[in-house]
Amino acid sequence: MNASGSVTRHGGDRIADVLQAQGVRCVYTLCGGHISPILSAARARGIRVVDVRDEAAAVFAADAAARLSGLPGVAAVTAGPGITNTITALKNAQLAQSPLLLLGGAAPTALQGRGALQDIDQRPLVEPHVKRFFKLRRVRELGPAVEEAFALARSGVPGPVFVECPVDLLYDEASIRQWYAEAGGKGRSLADRALRWYLDRHVRRMFEGSGEERPPRVREVGTPLAGDAPIGAALGALATAQRPLAVIGSQAVVNAAEVERIADAVGRLGVPVYLSGMARGLLGRDHPLQMRHQRRQALREADCVLLAGVPCDFRLDYGRHVRRSATLIAANRSARDAKLNRRPNVLALGDAGRFLQALAERMPAAGQAARGEWLAALRERDAAREAEIDRQAQARGERVNPLALFRAIEREAGENALFVADGGDFVATASYVLHPRAPLTWLDPGAFGTLGVGAGFAIGAVTVRPDREAWIVFGDGACGFGLSEFDTFVRHGIPVIAVVGNDAGWTQIAREQVKMLDDDVGTVLARTAYHEVARGFGAEGLLVTRTDEVGDALKRARALAREGRPVLVNVWLDPTEFREGSLSM
Repeated sequence: MNASGSVTRHGGDRIADVLQAQGVRCVYTLCGGHISPILSAARARGIRVVDVRDEAAAVFAADAAARLSGLPGVAAVTAGPGITNTITALKNAQLAQSPLLLLGGAAPTALQGRGALQDIDQRPLVEPHVKRFFKLRRVRELGPAVEEAFALARSGVPGPVFVECPVDLLYDEASIRQWYAEAGGKGRSLADRALRWYLDRHVRRMFEGSGEERPPRVREVGTPLAGDAPIGAALGALATAQRPLAVIGSQAVVNAAEVERIADAVGRLGVPVYLSGMARGLLGRDHPLQMRHQRRQALREADCVLLAGVPCDFRLDYGRHVRRSATLIAANRSARDAKLNRRPNVLALGDAGRFLQALAERMPAAGQAARGEWLAALRERDAAREAEIDRQAQARGERVNPLALFRAIEREAGENALFVADGGDFVATASYVLHPRAPLTWLDPGAFGTLGVGAGFAIGAVTVRPDREAWIVFGDGACGFGLSEFDTFVRHGIPVIAVVGNDAGWTQIAREQVKMLDDDVGTVLARTAYHEVARGFGAEGLLVTRTDEVGDALKRARALAREGRPVLVNVWLDPTEFREGSLSM
């Protein structure tokens, strides 16, 4: 505040103005002196500031917010260790092609490289994991850099963008001039006078042109579209195929506002489909074209395979799941992903969701080959697998059968449920049993396979979609990464329902390690009282040790969540052979 009593404008205001113009409703952060003006200015403009307990959770929250809204999520962290703590979450967002903006603090411009607090060269650490690293030296650069970062995060192949904001660009000019004047001292030696001259020139350059402000702009970002030639080639291949199959992944639903149109297009194509990643739930629970099981076998039998936003990585055995004689259509924003490990017969470079819509608009009803037997065979296979899961869910042991637990969650979760998946073996089992209810109601880390996303994803999901009933499916190992965020849930009124599958081990790893090496080293955990930890943070905690307790506990958890209370249900599991032999590399 200046002498007249009015609030003095500073660099944080410039950033917050752009955030407001972009429609940002929430900034996720862990506080630090280097970024305080950004947080204060954001809150002054009505932007919600959700402060978490670990910087990685702030970036995970921004990632989830982006996936569900289609707009870049925003996280702000302090310099040095604040930024290094985000690297895993940044890399996860990059590999998941999730658009977000990370605002990172930095030491004062004149002191960088001179041993200032939390001062490191942040560019080589961050730059490999983002689309662009903005290193700013002038106050006037703040607003335009953030504007450009928003557009860049969404353009082409979406991804994270980093804007480094030195602390002396964020505070008001008078305060910074006084700070540098005090740093220059009052000595009369030639060296003292030279230092003051240098610092005064440095400050003048920092603030040069800062008085010439313009209103923030929202830059239009075009959607990359495949050309007519690949659309025509794909239509021809699908029209003549006897056993066509589609696999749709996260990149196909990056335009969140279009998911209903994409779902309608998939239905009109009439091609049986497997959904993965963020595309899970695209067709609702029980669409007749959606298949859930035996994907590998179906891909090997198909004579035409459409991969929409899906690369041939380890999840498709590097392309070997698709037989060589099949016509392969790859629709992807990324040329690298579209050609990864397997060159497609039809390459459609552009937005996969728009490509699906274009196919549906142009495919004549009479052009579809008869596929009744093919669909019937796939459905019969699915039904047999579901019956087998039901049979295995009936097995009784000393503790809780994980399949029975997921069947119970499937029955109990509301039609507005949104599932966040964070774990290894337990979550992989969930992906076979839980049926997302609608588009954009399933969040998992993606190709990086990152553990620890759960709490941050849930924070982002609830702040963007407060109308959803948010569930976190936690493996007990993964749960340990985010337990402290129950404090965040309580403080910010985020009523998640967390179900921890407690089998006292890193079971995903133990399955193969014990078999191959006859050694369980590093894979054994305890039946930790995670529910008591949640209570310690002010949330509710429930313990379930027997299958007959599951139903009542889930009902109780939902009731608590409807009251605005976050709750953790700690479920002691029996071992299961459901995923025996599963190994991903």
